[in-house]
Amino acid sequence: MFGLVDCNSFFASCELIFRPDLRGKPVVVLSSNDGCVVALTPEAKAVGLRRGNPLFQISDIVKKHGVAVFSSNYELYADISSRVMSVIAEEAGHIDIYSIDEAFIDIDADDALQAVDKMRRLRQLIMKGVGIPVSIGIAHTRTLAKVANHYAKAYPNYRGVCSIDNEEKRVKALKLFPVDEVWGVGRRNMKVMQYNGIRTAYGFTQMSEAWVKANFQLQGVRTWKELRGVACKDLTDMSEKKSICVSRSFGSMISDYSQMAESVANFASSCAEKLRRQHSVASCITVFIHTNSHREDLQQYGNTRTVCMPVPTSYTGEIVTYALAALKLIFRPGYMYKKSGVVLSCISDDSGIQQSLFDGVDRSKMSRITKAVDSINRAYGRDTVHLAIQRGSESEWNARREYRSPHYTTDFEDLMTVVSG
Repeated sequence: MFGLVDCNSFFASCELIFRPDLRGKPVVVLSSNDGCVVALTPEAKAVGLRRGNPLFQISDIVKKHGVAVFSSNYELYADISSRVMSVIAEEAGHIDIYSIDEAFIDIDADDALQAVDKMRRLRQLIMKGVGIPVSIGIAHTRTLAKVANHYAKAYPNYRGVCSIDNEEKRVKALKLFPVDEVWGVGRRNMKVMQYNGIRTAYGFTQMSEAWVKANFQLQGVRTWKELRGVACKDLTDMSEKKSICVSRSFGSMISDYSQMAESVANFASSCAEKLRRQHSVASCITVFIHTNSHREDLQQYGNTRTVCMPVPTSYTGEIVTYALAALKLIFRPGYMYKKSGVVLSCISDDSGIQQSLFDGVDRSKMSRITKAVDSINRAYGRDTVHLAIQRGSESEWNARREYRSPHYTTDFEDLMTVVSG
């Protein structure tokens, strides 16, 4: 059987580890640039807040109910995530990390009751060892485990663990589950579902396989089979990214090319780092920039440019060089820019790089330098060693994080002080 371990209100729960005084109170975490709500506690939902609420629209509710507001602290969340995943891996053995707050595991149990008992023990270990509450869904397929996880979160009587382990439970669960919330059903598929009167996950499973194949791609067919209890989704294949994107709205609008170049260099560097983490290389790089569409009093402009590299690469310096070349082709002076971004595409495994006869880069030397830089940055903190064009973190383009909590677990300067006596 499969289990899906999903951290509850993960970003908010991370903040509560170090602010126990806020337990039982409404807490929200904001997106990059303090734009809108991306995570919130049940208490925040109870006062009418929802994910996606812009901060400026909920200021009255925040003041009225004493809502605690935090800027996103991704360094903290990544570290807490690694601690949660370590506990899961130690207890469960095989683990497939799906996102920063979700992981699939294989459950070795003699029967459904033993599986539930094991997962309740895992919940307790994570809470005791890290302080993060989790919900766990159990089923014979990953997609059904996702459904079970939804019920584990929604209904307290499950005590955080829900198991869909027989046909009766499967049918009942799917009849109550909206089809648009099924894992793997995208917007394009929903149009077909709605046109054919399919409202629930169960309704989808009642369609014939021939109809599903005629109307959906392979992923849709796999989802249909998984909902019917046939395990066929390979998480390894699903986790292979077709593209990597890093973008951000600026804390303040900028018009200076050097600041724009600095932002693009930073985003390209982050993309390269993500590539190397998944042992991949990319052949194409896209850079986009645009002004603030909400400022009708300002001139509007936006543009995108894609360039292809002669040899697939994951080296930061090389990727940044091509990103800046693309930026030069689209940047126009005289505009107030609000956002930039970098996208890497044509991604492949780094074990089978097709070399170019005319490649003038010493890739052996580049590889040694990159490994050394990555090693230093892992040991002493991200961007300890970086390209000169990336500069510091005080630039105008950097996102606002006015309500950011300290880096409790990743920065010696932010370690909590404990006073005894």
